[in-house]
Amino acid sequence: MRLNIIITLFSIFLLFCLSEAYAYNKSSLKDTVVAKPIQFGIASYYADKFEGRRTANGDIFSQQKFTAAHNTLPLGTHIKVTNLRNKKSVKVVINDRLHHRNSRLVDLSKAAAQKIGIIKTGITRVKVEVIP
Repeated sequence: MRLNIIITLFSIFLLFCLSEAYAYNKSSLKDTVVAKPIQFGIASYYADKFEGRRTANGDIFSQQKFTAAHNTLPLGTHIKVTNLRNKKSVKVVINDRLHHRNSRLVDLSKAAAQKIGIIKTGITRVKVEVIP
């Protein structure tokens, strides 16, 4: 009788441990960010007031570097941004985040914005591709 109680308690303990492990694996998979390799949206470029300020990864922002801000791609990700109006593209690295209320896909440095021709308009529709 005592052996049956011990076996039952051990079985319950084992089931509890297995269910916790399953729940942990399931939640860790859900929290993993899977970035889309191609995104479409609106791009803009940084205002001059951000020159010399720290970015999200700790770098000092410079309008002359080919960098960008993006809210979902990991910092350090290299991307290709293509202006859909004139098909010009530029390769930049993500080193900052956009304001959480900003609905734009990407914010470029002025050097990157000039290369794809959006200085006059200020914003444009773009395609963003992650570079492996």
